[in-house]
Amino acid sequence: MAGDRRNAAHLGGLSGAGFRAHAASVPFRILGFHTDNGSEFINKTVAQLLDKLRVEQTKSRPRQSGDNGLVETKNGAVIRKHIGYGYIDAGHADRINSFYREFLNPYLNYHRPCAQADVKIDEKGRKRVSYKRYQTPLETLLALDKPARYLRKGLSINTLKHIAAALSDTEAARRMQQAKARLFDQLRRSA
Repeated sequence: MAGDRRNAAHLGGLSGAGFRAHAASVPFRILGFHTDNGSEFINKTVAQLLDKLRVEQTKSRPRQSGDNGLVETKNGAVIRKHIGYGYIDAGHADRINSFYREFLNPYLNYHRPCAQADVKIDEKGRKRVSYKRYQTPLETLLALDKPARYLRKGLSINTLKHIAAALSDTEAARRMQQAKARLFDQLRRSA
């Protein structure tokens, strides 16, 4: 799991309850938590929570956005596209978290293909990355050897397949867009 201050609301401000709720919404065991150096992530409360959950925390170097490439990519391709660039008051965190948990994350994990990197080392020892495979995160998980071992306790591969099959990709996208429109309408009315 990765985080930076722009998606801290997504993690419930990283309160114990917010982090646990987010951890319960992902199908795999969380082994590591990589963040930037924001005080919302680097503090005693977070350290105690992660220690209790046996999750290793690592952090980026200051002013080195390349250290957190996964989060920067997600922020650009997903969060900014769907939520935008503007400031969002912390008072809206619960509504936004509900949208993420109920609509956006399931859409992204089960219905939206994304490019999968293939890394090869050339004759000079340089990494060459190509993107020829496009599949959903669930399809990527299922392609692993013994994928069930990566799931959190109490979850099965069949359960994930059932969730994915419940809606077509188009219907999942339509539901997510409708929920986003309702969310933004609520945010505009409360502003």
